[in-house]
Amino acid sequence: MTALLAMTWYSYASDITLTSPNGKMKVTIHANNDRLTWEVNHDGTTVLTPSEIGLNGGLTKMKGKAANNGSSAIVSGSRCRVEFRADNDAAAYRILLPGKKPITIEQETAEFNFAGDYEAFVPYVNDNRSGERWCFSFESRYDEQPLSKMFVDSIAINPLAVRLPQGKLAVIFDANVIDYPGMFLKKNGAHGLQAEFAPYPLEEENNGHARLNLIPTRRANYIAKAKETPWRIVAVTENDAQLLNSDIARRYGPACRIQDTSWICPGKVAWDWWNATMLTGVDFRAGMNTDTYKYYIDFASKNHLEYIIIDEGWSTEESLTEKLNPEIDLSVLIPYAKERNVRIILWSTWRNSIKNTEHDFKYYADLGIAGFKVDFFDRDDQRVMQSIWQVADCAARNHLLLDLHGFRPTGIQYAYPNIVNFEGVKGLENCKWEPRNGAVPMYDHPRYDVTIPYLRMLIGPLDYTPGAMMNATRAQYFGNNDHPMSQGTRAHQAAMYITYDAPLQMLADSPSKYMKEQETINFLSQIPTVYDEVIALDGKLGEYTVLAKRKGSKWYIAAMTNWTPRDLTIDLSMLSEGSHRAEIFADGVNADRDATDYKYKLTTVRKGQQLKIHLAPGGGWCMIVG
Repeated sequence: MTALLAMTWYSYASDITLTSPNGKMKVTIHANNDRLTWEVNHDGTTVLTPSEIGLNGGLTKMKGKAANNGSSAIVSGSRCRVEFRADNDAAAYRILLPGKKPITIEQETAEFNFAGDYEAFVPYVNDNRSGERWCFSFESRYDEQPLSKMFVDSIAINPLAVRLPQGKLAVIFDANVIDYPGMFLKKNGAHGLQAEFAPYPLEEENNGHARLNLIPTRRANYIAKAKETPWRIVAVTENDAQLLNSDIARRYGPACRIQDTSWICPGKVAWDWWNATMLTGVDFRAGMNTDTYKYYIDFASKNHLEYIIIDEGWSTEESLTEKLNPEIDLSVLIPYAKERNVRIILWSTWRNSIKNTEHDFKYYADLGIAGFKVDFFDRDDQRVMQSIWQVADCAARNHLLLDLHGFRPTGIQYAYPNIVNFEGVKGLENCKWEPRNGAVPMYDHPRYDVTIPYLRMLIGPLDYTPGAMMNATRAQYFGNNDHPMSQGTRAHQAAMYITYDAPLQMLADSPSKYMKEQETINFLSQIPTVYDEVIALDGKLGEYTVLAKRKGSKWYIAAMTNWTPRDLTIDLSMLSEGSHRAEIFADGVNADRDATDYKYKLTTVRKGQQLKIHLAPGGGWCMIVG
C-alpha cells in the first residue's frame, strides 16, 4: 500500500536566493507554513513572479531545513526535498520523495506566472484520440497569442515559449521524465501557466486512429506512484538563436544505461510510406511486396544510405510474428540488403510491441533486423512512460534501434541512445492532406519549419521526414495523398537535413523521383546525421534559422526562412585558415515562381569571409565546406 503525501514547509527566517555562475540568473525561493513558491529573474528582467510548487493540493506546517550552495539549493522537510538550480541559461527544480516505496501523488502543483501579458507560442492539444483528453500525437502547430487570450478549456504540450521584454524568451518544459507522466500546460490566471498531468490509466481498449491505439477508458484518482518528479525547467535566452544549439535537455537528462554503444549506427533511410511506394519505370507492380523493397534497397545502396524502412502493412494489427503479409518475404530481403550494406527497420504499433517484447525483439534481431519504428503511442501517462523504458531496455539488449512516433523526447534518449529519433512534430506527412483556404494553404508550413528548431528540437531529435521533390509556392500548393508535395522550395527541403537534429534521417520521397534528380540526391547523401559541433549563427523564432555544424573537418551550413524572402550574411569565421572547397545548394533565381528551381555550384570560401545569400519565399540555402 502506497502512502499519500501531504507536503508541508517550515517558515524560513529569510528567503533563499540562488545566482547562476555568470551572475545573470537569479532564483528566489519562498518557504512558509502553507506554500512553497519561487521567482526567477534574468539580468534585471522578471521571468517568473511568485509561482507555487506543491503536491497533493495542500501544505501544512512541518519542520525543515535548506542547504544553499550558491547556484543550487535543497529545501527539505520531513516528507520531501525540493532541489533548485540556477544555471546561466535556465532555472529549474524537481521534487524528491523519501523512503523506499513510491508515494501516491494525486496531483502536482507547478505554476509559471509572468509579470505581463506577453506573447506566447502555444502548442495546443488537438485531434484527441477517441476524445480522450490526454491521448494525443504531440503534433501541434503554434498559436501565437497573448497569455491572457489562451483558451481556458484547452491544454498544451511543452515546450511552450513566452516572449519577454528586452527581446528575451522564456521556454517552459520538463526533462528527465522517467517514471512519471509528461507535463501539459494550461492557462493560470491573467497571464500565467500551470501544469496538468494525465491520471494513471486503469482500463484500456483498442481504439483511436484505425483502432491502432490503446485508449484508457478508466483512470485513477492519482497521476503517479513515484519517488521523484521530473525537472521543471524555465530556459531563458537573450536572443532566439541561443536555443538552436542549447544542451539544456541533455544536462538535465539521465545518464546512459548502455555500457557499449558502439553498435548504435545513425544514418539516412529510404522510406516508403510518404511516397506511397510510387515507383515508375519498373517492370513490376509497385506496392507492399518483395520486388518493391528490393528496389528501395538498391536505391539506398547506390546512394550510400544506411537503412530502409518497411512501414505499416508488413504485419497484422495484432501480431508481429503471425499472419504476416505474404507478399513481403523478409527471408529474401534481409540477406539481399546485407549484401548491399543496407539494413532494414520495421514498423510496429506500441500496443503490438508490448505484447511479446522479449520474444519478438530477439526473434527479429536474430533475423538481422536493425530496429523498429514504434508508432501510435499518443500518450505519456505513467503507464506509457514505464512501458517505453522497458521497451528501450529490451531493444538495447538485442541491439535494436528505435524510432518513436506519437511520442516526444523526454530524456530517455540519453539513457538509451539506441532511441535514434522521435516524431512528436507536424512533419512533412501533413503536406499529404492539408487543405487550401481559398488561394493559399490553410496552414503555414514554412513558418512552422522555422519555429520547431527553437522549441520542439530543444528537447531532442525530431522525425520530420524531409526530402520532398515536388515543391510548391504558396499559390501552387495543394494536398495530394498519393502524389504529395511540400510547401516551400527544394533548397528549403535540403536545408532541413542540416538544420534538423535527426540521427535517423528519412528521405521521404520516391526513389524514382530522386533518381531523376541525381544532383539533389548526390548532395543530400553527403550530409551526416550526427555532428561534433553545432554553432547557432543567426535566427528568430518563426522567421528564419542559420546554423553551422561540424563533422570531423567538414562544415555543413544551412539557412531557412518562412514565406518572407530574405537577404542574409553568413559569417565563415568558424573555418580553419586557408581556402576551402565548397558545394552550395541554393534557391534558384526563379524559385519564387517555381519552387523546384535551385542552383548547385562549386566554389571556394575562406575563413572570416562574409558570404551574402538570398532566400526565396519559403526558401533555403545550404553549403558543404571541405
